[in-house]
This record gives sequence, structure tokens and C-alpha cells, in this order.
Amino acid sequence: MPTLGIIGSGNIGTAVARLAAAAGIPVVVANSRGPRTLAGLIAQLGPLAAAGTVEQAAEAGDLVLLSVPLIAHTGVPPAPLAGKIVLDTSNYYPSRDGRIAELDEEKLTTSELVHRHFAGARLVKAFNNILAHHIPELARPAGAADRTALAIAGDHPEAKVDAAALIDRLGFDTVDAGPLEQSWRFEPEAGAYTRLYLADHGTPDERMLQAPGRPVAASEVRRALQTAERVRVAGRAF
Repeated sequence: MPTLGIIGSGNIGTAVARLAAAAGIPVVVANSRGPRTLAGLIAQLGPLAAAGTVEQAAEAGDLVLLSVPLIAHTGVPPAPLAGKIVLDTSNYYPSRDGRIAELDEEKLTTSELVHRHFAGARLVKAFNNILAHHIPELARPAGAADRTALAIAGDHPEAKVDAAALIDRLGFDTVDAGPLEQSWRFEPEAGAYTRLYLADHGTPDERMLQAPGRPVAASEVRRALQTAERVRVAGRAF
């Protein structure tokens, strides 16, 4: 399996790195603080993992997971990602990212905004609609009866095929939500967002980060995408 570059060592990036290493996929992980700060994580991941600069992670393989706060995405140089398949985990949280007029006015989706910065890349939105601790909890081998599906979106069909193959190797089925302009269907507060994967859908917001998950089949994810109602982004306070 080709090397997976991972830009961002937060909860999502680390969870995906662990699954990749366990699946026999080499990874190069980078963050904004430099390779030396990743020594502990790399030791845990084992011999298939290496730390690198952002540029080294971007150049490591044909697929790169981009998992940085939306406000920080323009700090990642676009040139090394040109021609790559970029799995974008971005979500828009005004309390963290500040108000972004183009998103508030719904001129763009979050990943369309990100894609504008990485115009030379083939961007696929993925892993943004599931809580980080549910990623290892819900990953299952191919063919498992209780396998969970994740939504993806992108404007490049071939890139979505390759992204889906990687995600399958990591332990999940995928459901194609369409182009990036439809990716709002699995962004914050939409029906196919994180609550879909909670064992108890009534879990209070403040307890979600510790709450157990439940397997969600592709048919249920597909139904949630189809019935999603667009959230008024300008009214989002978090």
C-alpha cells in the first residue's frame, strides 16, 4: 500500500494514523510544531511510521490526510499537494475559526473553500462527520456484519474511488454524497454528522466526546444524506 501522508496530529489525524499503521500502511505524520514533537506518537505507531515536515508529509504519497483547523488551512503550502488526493476533514466552527463571510452567506461549502487554496489537488471530504474516538471504536474488517460507513464528497470521481479504497483498508465502508457543493449534508448539525454514530442519540453535547458509538450501515448513512436539511451556517455559534 502506498504511503499515507498525514498533516495534522490532532485527534482525527492521530486516530487515522493508528488505523493506517495497524493496517500495514506506511505513514508520514507532520504538524505545525515540527517532527521532534511527534517522537512519542511515532514510537507508539511502530516501524511503518515516520515524522516529517509538512512538506515531507505532503510529498510522501499520492493520498494525504489534511486534518488541521479550518482557520489554519491557508498556512499549509499548496504546491507540495498539487496532483495529490487530499482527504479533507475540515469543519467550520465560528467560535474557533471566526466568522467567514463566504461560508455564512452559503456561497461555498467548507471544503470548496479549502479546495480553492489547494486548487491543484483533488480534494475529497472525509472523516469530518465522525468523532475521533469513534474512529478506532467502529473500524471493522471488510465484510463484517457490523461495519460502519462514512460519507465522502468530491469533484473528481477517480479520486473518490482511491479515497474509498483507502478508507476501506482502514475499516469503513463509504457512501458518496456527491460533489463538494453537496458536502454540507454531513457537516455540523446536519443529519449525517456525528450524532448519527452515537449509541444514545440523546447524549448531551458536553458528554459526546466520551460517549460510546454504534455501527451505522451504509443504508442508514445514505438515508441521512438524502433527508438532510441545510443548516443556516450564519446562525451557527460553535
